[in-house]
Amino acid sequence: MDLMYNSTRSTDIQVTASQAILKGLAPDGGLFVPELFPALPVPVEDLAGMSYQETAYAVMKQFLTDYTEDELKRCIRRAYDGKFDTPQIAPLVSAGGAYYLELFHGATIAFKDMALSILPYLMTTAAKKNHETKEIVILTATSGDTGKAALAGFADVPGTRIVVFYPKNGVSPIQEKQMVTQKGANTCVIGIHGNFDDAQAGVKKLFSDKRLEAEISAEGFCFSSANSINIGRLVPQIVYYVYAYGRLLADGVLKAGDPMNVVVPTGNFGNILAAFYAKNMGLPIGKLICASNENKVLYDFFETGVYDRNREFILTSSPSMDILISSNLERLIYHASGRDAAKNAALMGELARTGRYALTEEMAAAMRDFAGGYATEEQTFAEIRRVYGQCGYVLDTHTAVASSVYHTGFAQKCGDVPAVIASTASPYKFARSVMTAIDPRYAGMEDFALIDELYGISGIRIPRAIEEIRTAPVLHDTVIEKDEMEAAVRRFLAR
Repeated sequence: MDLMYNSTRSTDIQVTASQAILKGLAPDGGLFVPELFPALPVPVEDLAGMSYQETAYAVMKQFLTDYTEDELKRCIRRAYDGKFDTPQIAPLVSAGGAYYLELFHGATIAFKDMALSILPYLMTTAAKKNHETKEIVILTATSGDTGKAALAGFADVPGTRIVVFYPKNGVSPIQEKQMVTQKGANTCVIGIHGNFDDAQAGVKKLFSDKRLEAEISAEGFCFSSANSINIGRLVPQIVYYVYAYGRLLADGVLKAGDPMNVVVPTGNFGNILAAFYAKNMGLPIGKLICASNENKVLYDFFETGVYDRNREFILTSSPSMDILISSNLERLIYHASGRDAAKNAALMGELARTGRYALTEEMAAAMRDFAGGYATEEQTFAEIRRVYGQCGYVLDTHTAVASSVYHTGFAQKCGDVPAVIASTASPYKFARSVMTAIDPRYAGMEDFALIDELYGISGIRIPRAIEEIRTAPVLHDTVIEKDEMEAAVRRFLAR
């Protein structure tokens, strides 16, 4: 029997995995969730001997049941190959009193590569399986990393186009340069005057516009998403937590069945939700520690049971976490409500109307495995200095938020349970902030000079993704107001 997917907002929508990946968002505005959590198909002790690709197949075949073995293995083989600069794909490094799960060894040096390397293959396979003949138009909002990873994944993929919206002044210089130099006749990158939440809201509005859907369908197009609202993004992220547990077993840090804690720098909530899904598959995870920067809406949520986005939006040195509307949290709310779609829909409606909602006591109790913490800009920079000074290991700003939250608020409480910290980006992606944190004298240097200095102090090879953009020409220079997104998409499709 195939595992089916339901909408978080109604009981009358049910689709296969491939259909959920193809659609991206449910027609009622909800997110697709599996009808149940499948179990890990192998004993946990066997994880120690499995490669990343073997782990990926073991996990993903439980969720993507309408893909054949050949289809899924082909997607995995094409995704996790020489695009990654290490055969381990996601190395686990012990440094500074924790284990850092390095998720930045892909083509765009950020954790989004872990899922977006495979999503184009999953999506084009899904299109064939479901006899979709229309050209798939990927609409994506990015706070910095998803955009480039999605562009790299879908560039020149037959039968697809991709439009990425990003906040013009809300990403790092390197993140922006990576996006605006993207090659590919089917790619379009657009800056908006606004923040990530504005971009995300605009994309969701386009998805929910039935008039627009009918019009572009008549022109031979259909919309889909590469954001983490797409279940095809979430399922591949489960893999690396399972793989990390296997590495701890292989290194003798854990015995089979011993727990590990997970610490995740969190913005849109997809990365830590994947760890929650892994736990519900039977992976021995203890605490799920949600680390926020100064946009601490999630920290306040786990502390109070009230989600409230009515607050100042703060631009920080960890821009991928500068988010006040965490879309994937809806999936957790749905599970915590006992899969009550009506209850979830009511809470999401309240969020849309008032900008806030409150959990019931029962729902709060269902989230007891989660804990929140946050780090200020000063604490983030101090953590980069501490870890580098202690062992020479360089953290990017997002990973430093998580590391600070763990070491200041949880390390003593957790005792001997090892902490796996999701290391979500290469320090090269945020070289200015990282180098300034290590030594303020670097503040006045040009961006690529800072990259050379970072190589000098760390010995970490400069990634190909950085070298490629040093002299790359800008190919995308459109900047629009946030209410012009539909018009921009129409112009691109008219090419």
